[in-house]
Amino acid sequence: MARFHPLTVTDVRRETRDAVVVTLRPADEDRAVFDFTQGQYLTFRRKFEDEELRRSYSICAGKDEGVLKVGIKRVDGGCFSTWVNENLKPGDTLEAMPPMGAFFTALEPETAKHYLGFAGGSGITPVLSIIKTVLSREPRARFTLVYANRQISSIMFREELEDLKNIYLGRLSVLHVLESEAQDIDLFTGRIDGAKCAALFKNWIDPRSVTTAFICGPEPMMLAIAAALREHGLRDDQIKFELFASSQPGRAQRKVEQVNGADHAAACEATVTLDGATRIFKFPKHGQSLLDAALENAMDAPYACKAGVCSTCRAKVLEGEVEMETNHALEDYEVRQGYVLTCQCYPLTDRIVVSYDQ
Repeated sequence: MARFHPLTVTDVRRETRDAVVVTLRPADEDRAVFDFTQGQYLTFRRKFEDEELRRSYSICAGKDEGVLKVGIKRVDGGCFSTWVNENLKPGDTLEAMPPMGAFFTALEPETAKHYLGFAGGSGITPVLSIIKTVLSREPRARFTLVYANRQISSIMFREELEDLKNIYLGRLSVLHVLESEAQDIDLFTGRIDGAKCAALFKNWIDPRSVTTAFICGPEPMMLAIAAALREHGLRDDQIKFELFASSQPGRAQRKVEQVNGADHAAACEATVTLDGATRIFKFPKHGQSLLDAALENAMDAPYACKAGVCSTCRAKVLEGEVEMETNHALEDYEVRQGYVLTCQCYPLTDRIVVSYDQ
């Protein structure tokens, strides 16, 4: 099971007015633990006034750079991102879980591929890691990136993307779409929606040539792009998502139709295995997630967002039935195999058996 390890901050570089790139160095004994796959993320934790906050940020380095870097954009009201942007400095230490996430495809150096990426704002960070890695390690691959931002000054990694275009001549194309700044071609002004995708596919990008599409950004944008890709012939297994911000400010309270008081008091017996140790406890069938129940029963269960967006709290249900409220992280095949996001997991049966170790 993932545990937190100290990472030394070796550099903090200002990328835009409200975003920084943080370079990190693991301890010598942890170097193998932080051997990431392109497109993965790190989950950090830090205490603010005795309250522990956990936040996940994507790795923006390529596999062949030999460093560990994350891009962190300040979020309005975001305690962690604001602290990083204003206070973090070289020599500081951050605690992080090992890299996680499945926002990637297997590398095939001998295969000619056409990757298509859609990124919105800071959603460029995992896509940049993928771009660097596939162009370096798949010499027959090419990549088309559609990158949406509010204005030119808010574009993260703009110079780095231009450098990559020069390094990999003819293999990387970047189309910038700006919401609030006019461009020479009207198609590249405004928001990315279904109509704009249709126009892109008609005039600039041949969707029939696309092997895999990666999408990372705000949820409404991602859903519109995915729908357009499907309409133009891409299968679900060709479309990869990464989402770190829910469209809702917080998870709504679960609405439960209670028949009587006995239903309200109904409990489930949970048998949960974590790091080889098994614990049995009871928790309410309504109103408390399996993750919160495990934490309440002194289990050091892993988690980050608690919103069904990352997969940090992933576990497998071996017996019993559960319901997931939200799932932005697990693939359909994982759900069919019994995997759940425990932060969104509520029991439907009186007994469940769950393992974090599978």
